Amino acid sequence: MVDNPFVTTGYIGPEYFCDREKETEDLVRLLSNGNNIALISPRRYGKTDLLRHCFAQPAIANRFHTFIVDIYSTKSVADMVSKLGSVILETLKPKGRKAWEKFLSMLVSVRPGISFDINGLPSWTMGVGEIKSPTNTLDEIFAYIQQADKPCLVAIDEFQQITKYEDKNIEACLRTHVQYCSNANFVFSGSRQHLMGTMFTSPARPFYQSVTLYGLKLIPLEKYKAFCVRHFVESGKGLDPVVVETLYSQFDGVTYYLQRVMNELYSRTHEGECCGLDMVGIAIQSIIDDSSMIYEDLLYQLPEKQSQVLLAIGKEGKAEKLTSGRFAYKYGLVSPNSVKSAVPALIDKGLLTMDKGVYQLYDKFFQLWLLQHA
Repeated sequence: MVDNPFVTTGYIGPEYFCDREKETEDLVRLLSNGNNIALISPRRYGKTDLLRHCFAQPAIANRFHTFIVDIYSTKSVADMVSKLGSVILETLKPKGRKAWEKFLSMLVSVRPGISFDINGLPSWTMGVGEIKSPTNTLDEIFAYIQQADKPCLVAIDEFQQITKYEDKNIEACLRTHVQYCSNANFVFSGSRQHLMGTMFTSPARPFYQSVTLYGLKLIPLEKYKAFCVRHFVESGKGLDPVVVETLYSQFDGVTYYLQRVMNELYSRTHEGECCGLDMVGIAIQSIIDDSSMIYEDLLYQLPEKQSQVLLAIGKEGKAEKLTSGRFAYKYGLVSPNSVKSAVPALIDKGLLTMDKGVYQLYDKFFQLWLLQHA
């Protein structure tokens, strides 16, 4: 039993995982039957937790080695290879000496970067730039996967990040490794829908027609509402269902924001009390205030034109036709050209998202803070 059932820090078990029954069934079936998958949705929909939930299912856990590698923060092929190697090693360590020794025996190119503690347990201690030949190390990692004592499932999260690497051959290199690795299947998870779609549906790209495309949708309101009410009731607390309906509408049903606010509301509701609409504003303001210093610093670091465009889009909520004179005039921006130059930079910094021509601030709490301090 956890102190707060509205978990915001990852997957801790099926009891605290809401719905996704069909998605879990679909993904487990596809992976168990030899398919590679591209799992696509905006960030904060819960893709990674869904993968952890799927990998915890007996049909997967009892048969496969499973690895989930988040490459969102990587800047190069060497970074990605280091992250992949580190995750595999840390996942194998609890499985016993025989499991991780086999992996390390394959890693000839990076042995100086593996250290051992007083109990003889290894750690991946290579820093940025210490992998001298990332393609050789990648060859060795895939050689291990191919020869592992059990079939492997490898999920690469934020897979579209590889398109930003200086080495533009990495896409074709990975495709070749995946194609000839008969002991593993792969999930390529990504949040930049346009980039992911192009990678897997363009005939000119190496991964064309190599995966089953799977789009992750929002958890339905009724499912999430029942989940919230149940956890409040089981803890001797009450919850007005209108609270969930209001939050679902305000945050467009995005899992992360719902969980974060429900976590705050649960912590503020004592046993025997009922959480009502009067608590929602207090909870949201508390969350915003906790991050205020971070948001101030973030805004301070932006060039003036970018901060102005960001604020304008925040005020608009869901903005379209940003380069039109109307948008620039409405929000007192210098010109449509200033918007045109600022938007790609804001997307690249992860502050904006764009889907089907609609632009929004990525962080909805930041948007609320920004509107309060405009």
